[in-house]
Amino acid sequence: MSITRQNLSVIIVSYRSDHVIKNCIDSIGSEIEIVVIDNSNNFEFKKKIELEYKNVKCILSKKNLGMGAGNNLGIKNVNKDFALILNPDVTLENNCVDEIITASKKIENFAIIAPISSNDKYPNYILERGNNFDPVRPFKVKSVDGYAMLLNLKKLKKINDFNFFDENFFLYLENEDLCKRIIEIDENIYIFPKSKIHHQGGKAVDPSFKNEIEYLRNWHWMWSKFYFNKKHYGYLIALLKVFKNLISAKIKFLFYLITLNTFKRKIYEMRLLGLLSSMRGKNSYYRPKF
Repeated sequence: MSITRQNLSVIIVSYRSDHVIKNCIDSIGSEIEIVVIDNSNNFEFKKKIELEYKNVKCILSKKNLGMGAGNNLGIKNVNKDFALILNPDVTLENNCVDEIITASKKIENFAIIAPISSNDKYPNYILERGNNFDPVRPFKVKSVDGYAMLLNLKKLKKINDFNFFDENFFLYLENEDLCKRIIEIDENIYIFPKSKIHHQGGKAVDPSFKNEIEYLRNWHWMWSKFYFNKKHYGYLIALLKVFKNLISAKIKFLFYLITLNTFKRKIYEMRLLGLLSSMRGKNSYYRPKF
């Protein structure tokens, strides 16, 4: 089955994203259903966004679920065959959806497809070994970044015991985990190179909270890195993968403590705390304090 505007939903997980999300929605168009999961539980935001856009349904998550659980909530609230997962700081080029529709007619079997990032310096995919980049035709990849990925819900829901996003991840690597599990069951992931998106990168949350967001990102990056490797390769391999990060974070924490650089000290403190929490088997509990 190929993709159409009628069998496609867009899911956007937001958290204090008022400053960017309208640009994202405007780039999608009014003929496609959009479900926004608002992790800040902001009723005024829900009221305004649903009033302004007739094709948008905003669901308040009650608490900050993070990316994986937020996207799962969105998936539960759509009944279409396909769901395009987007970050709020992503915008689609004018022909992005048309190119997805066209390319999907040429591919019989896929679990995930993704448009390509317009920034060549930061590709949003990892190639499978032996595969090559193609500037025109869809090509297979090992994984795609989570800020723009289209899920074949109809296919994936038929797979016994298949879970979409692992909700143990709050932030980071939930997309890598999903892609790895899809590859392991011999399903296909594609990049559509003629379908392009723009990603601002790290701009999804109101910039007035930039320090707290940096602390959050550093805590969860290290927590997720250890958890991901432990889940797929075991505790010892995970420990080896993060050993340099552990030593580096300790050294830099002490250096910035001595030099009285409060911001940098806090960043490496958060890295240490996130990593140690994951190593001890604790959940990804840290949340922004604003």
